[in-house]
Amino acid sequence: MRELKKFPGIETERLILSQLKEEDVPFVTEYLQNKIFSDLTSNIPYPYTKEHAELWVRMSRESFESNTGYTFAVRNKEGRIIGAIGLHDREDDKAELGYWMGKPFWNKGYITEAAVALIDFGFRELKFNKIYATYFLHNPASGRIMEKIGMQKEALLKQHLKKEGEYFDIMMYSVFKSR
Repeated sequence: MRELKKFPGIETERLILSQLKEEDVPFVTEYLQNKIFSDLTSNIPYPYTKEHAELWVRMSRESFESNTGYTFAVRNKEGRIIGAIGLHDREDDKAELGYWMGKPFWNKGYITEAAVALIDFGFRELKFNKIYATYFLHNPASGRIMEKIGMQKEALLKQHLKKEGEYFDIMMYSVFKSR
């Protein structure tokens, strides 16, 4: 992954993707208190607390500083955070794409719009060869997003993730630079 000295900003038609800030913590905490986020993702705990949000913002900054990942706040044009999206370096010129969107903003195409811009950024600026994402089979909406952004189904990973004592199969999608 190419090292950037300054955290980038990306603008799309309806969104601004920028670095997370401490001021985002109350909004992140509010959005992620809904148990559905824990049920649909591998790394969002329930109950979700202010301390979780503060740690996540700090870890996001540290991953940028150590050149291992970019976590962007997804903001509306007024600058309010409505979700998040990130690319995390998994070495060998590949990165994992992850995202979440506050429930009031679901089904509006925001994650699709943000993901298209981030994939372009990952290939063009960070020089990745492959970007992949995974989802729990009980979250097919996430798989539809992956298809909309040009990813193709790569593999079903059986009992790949363990959460709260239960093993889950996950589907992996990917896209390559030479798409």
